[in-house]
Amino acid sequence: MAVKSAERVLRIFEHLSAYPDGQTINEISTQLGYAASSTHALLKTLLENGYLYIDEMKRYMLGPKLIQLGKSASSHMSINKIAQPLLEETMEELEETIFMAVLFKEEVTYVAKANSYKTVTTNAQIGSRKPIYCTGLGKVFLAFMDTDERSLILNNLDFKKFTNNTATSKEALLKQLVSFKSQGYAIDDEEIEEGLYCIAVPVFDASKRVIAALSASGPKQRMLSKKEHIIKKMLSVSHLLSYQLGDVK
Repeated sequence: MAVKSAERVLRIFEHLSAYPDGQTINEISTQLGYAASSTHALLKTLLENGYLYIDEMKRYMLGPKLIQLGKSASSHMSINKIAQPLLEETMEELEETIFMAVLFKEEVTYVAKANSYKTVTTNAQIGSRKPIYCTGLGKVFLAFMDTDERSLILNNLDFKKFTNNTATSKEALLKQLVSFKSQGYAIDDEEIEEGLYCIAVPVFDASKRVIAALSASGPKQRMLSKKEHIIKKMLSVSHLLSYQLGDVK
């Protein structure tokens, strides 16, 4: 979509938010100063994709897709607000960098971070995305998701090799995932960045769905020297944050 069209779409959303009973094409185009023909084309596309709704009087109003997106954004913001103090406390105890990520298609998106004062070599930052199959965070989502959903994702992956430890086939990854689900945590053993070792755990909501994942990351030897303590702490944080988000077991 061209920048000009994208700007017009945003203006239409903002405009209709002030009219809960909706407006006709003529009202929208007149008040926004757009040509009726181009307005009709934009509204048609938005309607077909669920971003707008039209009633029997041919009045357009904000649609169900926007409600879903709003709820998703609100959920992520709520998770961040609840999780950040826990991430900071966990970082202080483990003395390692703690990340939180959410799932976006076939990647994980980093949404929160507590930086350790100790050295950690990683290019992961808030807002960055990483492949789902070679990160501890991503493998948590894969291990706990529905079988059909997991198959759909895995069948679309090209399994790019980042290091000598990267799983490069669906079969190799599935073998890992069985173990990860059983033990309740996932591991990234230098699979996307040389020297980086991560231990990741799931965060569940009230419907028992994994809505986020947490990881402790650091140099491999340093992480292995306190691996059991890290696992115990990360599982504890997983249970606590899940409980705060409604997963009462």
